[in-house]
Amino acid sequence: MGRLDADPGKRRGSAWRLDVDIRLVYNLIVIDASGFQKKMKSSTRLNKTFAALADPTRRAILARLARGEATVMELAKPFAMSQPAISKHLKVLERAGLIARGREAQRRPCRLLAKPLEEASQWLETYRQQWEEHFQRLDNLLEEMQSAERRADAAKKRAPG
Repeated sequence: MGRLDADPGKRRGSAWRLDVDIRLVYNLIVIDASGFQKKMKSSTRLNKTFAALADPTRRAILARLARGEATVMELAKPFAMSQPAISKHLKVLERAGLIARGREAQRRPCRLLAKPLEEASQWLETYRQQWEEHFQRLDNLLEEMQSAERRADAAKKRAPG
């Protein structure tokens, strides 16, 4: 095994290749680290967003906040649950970056933050486009099959029989 402190002129065979490979891997890690970290942060945000959206109560809270700011008490009204239970849902939404809580004297209004929903929508859009393409190909195939069947039926009717 090669050593990084050895004289490069004395290295031969696999020891030299190993040192070059180590430097190459190190450089790739250093160069790609920032892009990789951005992807990981984006992925973590998406995971938190979808985890928060998985609960119907939290989706209903977001739907209410889409109409405008509301206090915890206003958000709790339509649900048959305690204020602490609603507060737990709000904490999940807040950690996911879907809502922000403000402070106005005694009021603590919550408001919807659109960025995480926009990111989730963009992520889903790529898959929607792929499915649209798949469905279009399927529609084309079905049309070809129906057209071929109509031609075969017309040929049978024309043939003496």
